[in-house]
Amino acid sequence: MNKKRTNKKRVGIIGAGPSGLAQLRAFEALQNKGEEVPEIVCFEKQSNWGGMWNYTWRTGVGKYGEPIHGSMYKYLWSNGPKECLEFSDYSFDEHFKKPISSYPPRPVLFDYIQGRIKKSKAREYIRFDTTARWVSYDEKTKKFTLVLDDLKIDKTYSEEFDYLIVASGHFSTPNMPYFKGIENFPGTVIHAHDFRGADQFKDQNLLLIGSSYSAEDIGVQCHKHGAKSVTLSYRSNPIGVAWPEGIKELPLVTHFEDDIAYFKDGTTEKFDAVIMCTGYQHKFPFLPDELRLKTKNNLYPDHLYKGIFFNKLPQLIYLGMQDQYYTFNMFDAQAWVARDFMMGTYKLPEENERRLDMDKWLERNDKLETSFDHVDFQSDYIKDLLALSDYPDFNVDTVGEMFKSWLKDKEENILTYRDKTYKSVVTGTMAAEHHTDWMDELDDSKERYLFEPEEEEAIPENI
Repeated sequence: MNKKRTNKKRVGIIGAGPSGLAQLRAFEALQNKGEEVPEIVCFEKQSNWGGMWNYTWRTGVGKYGEPIHGSMYKYLWSNGPKECLEFSDYSFDEHFKKPISSYPPRPVLFDYIQGRIKKSKAREYIRFDTTARWVSYDEKTKKFTLVLDDLKIDKTYSEEFDYLIVASGHFSTPNMPYFKGIENFPGTVIHAHDFRGADQFKDQNLLLIGSSYSAEDIGVQCHKHGAKSVTLSYRSNPIGVAWPEGIKELPLVTHFEDDIAYFKDGTTEKFDAVIMCTGYQHKFPFLPDELRLKTKNNLYPDHLYKGIFFNKLPQLIYLGMQDQYYTFNMFDAQAWVARDFMMGTYKLPEENERRLDMDKWLERNDKLETSFDHVDFQSDYIKDLLALSDYPDFNVDTVGEMFKSWLKDKEENILTYRDKTYKSVVTGTMAAEHHTDWMDELDDSKERYLFEPEEEEAIPENI
């Protein structure tokens, strides 16, 4: 491949989901100020941007035989207030031109993510239907070689980069446990990664194994869309909210005999389908052992200085690898800091100093006990990042309080917390109440969501 001889640094980005797009946006913010930025190429294995928010009906493998990235499903509504993830440089008001409710469905959030990036020339930097196959780093030249496959034309080629950003996410490779006898279960057995909507589980008795957000959300959705019963099976701790009639929690499954599940407390029950909500693995098959981030899902992965820079080789940058309360605005804060490092305006301390800083965060992470502790920890992490760059500041403490209210709302009523409204920290706008209670709203389309019912004509009192 002919490479243009240039002194410009080259930046490679793997993934055009919210994290990869945040990195493109960060460089664009500098360009808009008249600064020259490096040559940037972003590689996306899907046919469109948006990462998880880009819904596909496909499961297993995609059109070109690559493992499907998306774990997104129909009828998914935001499970946290949109005010907690608002971009501070592109508000919901700017995008929708009117107040909307605090818990939009997936197509509406996808529209918002796209709204910001469509204003830019970002698409010019992205090569779609292109997957990363292998990465190597040359100590002498200080460059990464990235081997890529153009899936559309079945062509393999390689390119060199000075900096490599891994923004491929960590909610796409399922963690699939084994339970004795499950191979003889006669009904459907899938991982949440392959769940595409509750329709097929109507009138069924469902078993969901897991006790995190996907178990909670898929369980409630299936209940809403007509499952006969939903049982959630937990390994260590139940989710523990006040479940409505039709949803319950039991300790972990020990084994199956045909369609009967046996639980640790001696309970047995018949089921039509099993959905494994057992989490995801951080998986980077394109990275060699010495460059690969090895971590479980937690708020502060080890080996990443500031949660971003691979400590042994800081030119290797990871975005969005944390367990997340904050999402879009955290990816932004990370991308802005990463950009300043690549531009040479943010200097990293020596490796041993970076190690001490990571240890301080890891030590604190180990002592966290409650959900509120987790929120405070991630809030402090974001404040730490905001102090390092010129990303437009937002009131992190107020967002932290919103997260805590949200946690209480869910405990009070898991079926109605999405009907609550919050105030934007970016514009001060109070969210509108949605025209239909969430439990009664079975249509998640953007058109239906943004539809405004006509006001009934007021009848004059003197008639």
